[in-house]
Amino acid sequence: MSNTASLGPVDFLTEPRQIQELRLHVREFVEKEVRLRVAENDRAAAEDFDWELVRKGHQAGLLRLVVPKEYGGLGLGVLGVAVALEEIAAACAGTALIFGATLLGQAPVLLSADPNLQSRFLPLFSGDEPVLACNGITEDAAGCDLLIPENAEHARDVMRARKDGDSYVLSGRKRFITNAKVAEFGSVYANLEGEPGATGLTAFIVPLDSPGVTRGPVADKMGYRACLGSELIFDEVRVPAENLVGGEGNGMLINIQQMNMARATVAALSTGIARGAFDIAKEWCGERVQGGVPLYKHQFSARKLAEMAAKVEASRLMYLQAAQAADTEVPAPVFPPAAAKLFADRTAIDVTQEAMSLMGARGYLREYGMEKLVRESFGARIYEGTPEVLALAIAEDLYTEEDF
Repeated sequence: MSNTASLGPVDFLTEPRQIQELRLHVREFVEKEVRLRVAENDRAAAEDFDWELVRKGHQAGLLRLVVPKEYGGLGLGVLGVAVALEEIAAACAGTALIFGATLLGQAPVLLSADPNLQSRFLPLFSGDEPVLACNGITEDAAGCDLLIPENAEHARDVMRARKDGDSYVLSGRKRFITNAKVAEFGSVYANLEGEPGATGLTAFIVPLDSPGVTRGPVADKMGYRACLGSELIFDEVRVPAENLVGGEGNGMLINIQQMNMARATVAALSTGIARGAFDIAKEWCGERVQGGVPLYKHQFSARKLAEMAAKVEASRLMYLQAAQAADTEVPAPVFPPAAAKLFADRTAIDVTQEAMSLMGARGYLREYGMEKLVRESFGARIYEGTPEVLALAIAEDLYTEEDF
């Protein structure tokens, strides 16, 4: 299907030629490979995983978009990842998240500025076979206290890290981790022994074949079924000190920078979901005849289509701006990615619901693809910051000490 509103002005203002070419390249991959598998992967058992599609994506360069060229990557930054995820999510958000979650696992390695760490882990994504990564931050009891610095002391039952010679020993559980079942390694956050709550939060790169790591059962999700979310259990897992990211106690800082990068890409993913729904509704309203004219000629339908198109275009502009800021500002800013995600996540929900209403009963049937988009529109509100967490981050960024 064609894109929604005109891409011309967006491309001209914010997308360099290399990124425009990437958009077209990924769109071709989606049309040739992803769309053919959407329904099958959505209806498969929760633990099924389409490795063949991941291999196709790997061949298209989707696992090394953000990896610097010196390590075999494409060096396209957060902007490249965001543009790719919009294109994939317009067909299947779950497939998009496989590649997006790998960026999350790569991000601490990139942020570490540690040549040793980077040379050991980043070239993995340029080999013949696909390699996936994951990000292990979420826990059952700690919840958002791991995301909000001022709440760190209140975090409960956080994974522990104990220094032992030239290694650290990790024990605890991580939940709802995308790619955990299939990833080669994870960026894992644990609290240093003796520090309250998460005040000693520290990041490690952990190969998931390490002794003591158990991959839990796959969660049976309402949407995003193409990607696997599961638990990671660490029982006295020994991690060499050279796998430490950014030094002891700097996990919260690493995680915040990682989130500011990731939120721009999640906003792109939500934009893709909204765009996918809009495209289906637009086609339907052009073909469906009521009262002797196509549905889009009725004023009420036209108003819905216009508002949907405007929201998708606005979401795209916001995530492009946020992604460019994440790529060019050090440290990555808080406001643009958080605002882009807050707006795009809401847009995905609003546009998919309006699109379903335009299609009537057909929008509720699986064969038309709309109900899947509706289910998946709610997913992005959960990860990388709920609306409430985003609101706190945005409000905090609006004020400085000079305001008081």
